[in-house]
Amino acid sequence: MKRLLLGTMLLALVFAVPTTTMAQVGVSISIGLPPPIVFAEPPEVIVLPDTYYVYVVPGIDIDLFFWNGWWWRPWSGRWYRSRYYDHGWAYYRYVPSFYYDVDPGWRGYYRERNWHGRPWYYERLSHQRLQRNWQKWRNDRHWDRQQTWGVQNYQPQPKQQRQELRYQRKQEYQQRPEVRQYQKEKQQQQRQPQVRQPQRQPQPLQPRVQQPQPRGHQQEPRVQPPQQHQQRQPRAQQPQRAPQQEQFQPPGRQHQEGPQQRGPQGKPEGRGGEGRR
Repeated sequence: MKRLLLGTMLLALVFAVPTTTMAQVGVSISIGLPPPIVFAEPPEVIVLPDTYYVYVVPGIDIDLFFWNGWWWRPWSGRWYRSRYYDHGWAYYRYVPSFYYDVDPGWRGYYRERNWHGRPWYYERLSHQRLQRNWQKWRNDRHWDRQQTWGVQNYQPQPKQQRQELRYQRKQEYQQRPEVRQYQKEKQQQQRQPQVRQPQRQPQPLQPRVQQPQPRGHQQEPRVQPPQQHQQRQPRAQQPQRAPQQEQFQPPGRQHQEGPQQRGPQGKPEGRGGEGRR
């Protein structure tokens, strides 16, 4: 009994060790979270011209944007977003589409209050006002139609020029050292072998053992499917024989069955019942 128990334990270890080894292959690179940003009070924002309603926190060295109901920030070549401006950051695997509309020199324009050679009378918006009105401003196109982004004599960029600027900013973003380092780590992660779970061998089917039924237990009658009635084949009618007509015999000449009766003297009796004398 002890030998059997020892053998079972060794067999279990043989199957357990390769599974643990396979699970260690292809460990993904952990993605850290950005350090928190400490604010004494909720930050104020400004809206950036020539964007699809992108707001940014001025006066800090970190890019902190608000767009489409989320707070966004880049860090170490990656992007993160949150519903809050100071915590709750989660990794976002793509570059947000709004970012290529942001002019990289917006900080200098903000300090000089000048947007590409035109006076820029931007408005600092409180956090409470932003949260209450950002959807309405976007739906009504408040800043570009009514306020012209706060830029004096503002002239919108042609569509072709805007697309060219987006492509140029995308190329410049991909050449940043932190972005290139992140792309390199991402490629190395994709080259690592994927973890394959060991496949279980199918177990042979075991025959079912029919349990004996207790005495007095009556088996339920099996319901047999209704049998289809066979169509009766019509019987072939035999040709009927025509009834034979009885031959007419004149009276007095009926066929006599048996021998003629003789009289008491041995002579045959006459037809009239008496013999001729």
